[in-house]
Amino acid sequence: MKTKIMGILNVTPDSFYAESRRADVASAVARAMELAQSGADSIDIGGESTRPGAREVSVEEEISRVIPVLTALQGEMRIPISIDTRKPEVAAVAIQHGATLINDISGFSDPQMRKLAVTAGVDVCVMHMQGTPETMQQHPHYPRGVVQEVYDFLCKRAECLINEGVEPSRIIIDPGIGFGKTVEDNFALIRQCKVFIATGFRVLYGISRKSFIKKSLENRLVEELLPATIACNTFLALSGVDSIRVHDVQAHRDALRILELCYP
Repeated sequence: MKTKIMGILNVTPDSFYAESRRADVASAVARAMELAQSGADSIDIGGESTRPGAREVSVEEEISRVIPVLTALQGEMRIPISIDTRKPEVAAVAIQHGATLINDISGFSDPQMRKLAVTAGVDVCVMHMQGTPETMQQHPHYPRGVVQEVYDFLCKRAECLINEGVEPSRIIIDPGIGFGKTVEDNFALIRQCKVFIATGFRVLYGISRKSFIKKSLENRLVEELLPATIACNTFLALSGVDSIRVHDVQAHRDALRILELCYP
């Protein structure tokens, strides 16, 4: 198995999974080092919760959360760091402090974010989201089918980035599990992941402990969703997805190692 693991580091007080929150620099840096030591191939640092209904924070607040952590990690972290933001101002400062990937849940809808991607020469992750975090789960609807509409969006946005000067090899696409999708939408996007793999772009899925799994298991607590998360990510790894974004790096590293032994 060649699937890479992206570890989640939320420098926030309100992300949906309490165990992922690190609200001060010292604990965030310690968590980053723990993720790396557990076998993460990269770390995704975010300073704004994008759970359903979450409020947007200001540029200044987001920078004050993530930049001290990035500064502390410079020279200490030997794996790539991604900045999870939809704000070009935050991404620009993060790149100055060592981030080498922009993970934008808004799919690079902001022309300034696209311009930054070109001028900085960093990798980019283009995600699909219907609506905004504040509204996305109110009435998700895809008249032409969720897989087709997400596929079309990601291909068009990738083409836009390429036309503006981003190298195709730098583009990662993410169907945006849980971002403006019903439970069945999410499973359709997982089952048909090879549609996205066939684009030739690297494909990332972020399904870790999300509510669609909870709703499928009689509303289990988020703390109880690790086995089901690993089941979904095992399917994705066997299907050939390039990367999975997870809270539980060690557990997924163990699962992928066993897959490698079963499928040498």
